[in-house]
Amino acid sequence: MRWARFESNGKASYGIIEGSDIEAVDGDMLGTYKRTGKRVPLAKVKLLVPLVPQTFYAAGLNYVHHIMEQAKMHGREPNIPEKPDIGYRANNALIAHEEDVIVPKDATDKVQYEAEIVVIIGKKAKNLTEKDALSCVFGYTIGNDVSERTWQKGDRTMWRAKNTDTFKPMGPWIETDVDLNKLKTTVRVNGKQTIEFDTNHMLFGIERYISAMSKYLTLHPGDMIWMGTEGSAPNLKDGDVVEIEINQIGTLRNRFVREK
Repeated sequence: MRWARFESNGKASYGIIEGSDIEAVDGDMLGTYKRTGKRVPLAKVKLLVPLVPQTFYAAGLNYVHHIMEQAKMHGREPNIPEKPDIGYRANNALIAHEEDVIVPKDATDKVQYEAEIVVIIGKKAKNLTEKDALSCVFGYTIGNDVSERTWQKGDRTMWRAKNTDTFKPMGPWIETDVDLNKLKTTVRVNGKQTIEFDTNHMLFGIERYISAMSKYLTLHPGDMIWMGTEGSAPNLKDGDVVEIEINQIGTLRNRFVREK
């Protein structure tokens, strides 16, 4: 099932996408809901961030090639993690599909995308085994973990580098039925492909992360985990349009605009 959060006639609702239409529901996609039968063309609504999380988690370095590139950027030897590392991101940075990423005027030219699969938690979870880890997952969406690399290198907590307003595009919707082992991530800048990789080819998979996290943290419905990215990315310029496609889920598209 494909869920979205959308605005139509000034009203925000959750809805179920079927073909080229979306049907509004009464209630909450993570709780109880009732289908209304009110369908509108998807092209005539504004898609919103599909979910505003209670807690916004982000996996640490989780793809080997990306680890190598980050080590090179920082002038150090690569250090492959031996266990999952988790961090946090800020809700203020979230924007929806087709909304603009606003790059602050004092940012350097080293602003880059990070294409990530996002895990949406649907059930309260604690002390899950890897075998049972996916039992708490509601679905998956797409995230762009926009990063200002000069700030990332200089700020101890990455508060600007990762959490500046608009630096976390997410969407366009949540897909509940995917085969993780058949997912492929493709990124295009201005229509030209820049990278393609197997989405689930992570250093530590989603099951490992959820199991490790739930040993210490109670996961709640509406929490989400951004799972990291692969490879390196070009520096983005004013007006560039980044598309992140994950087959079976969809395509997240955002333009980058430098603040005047």
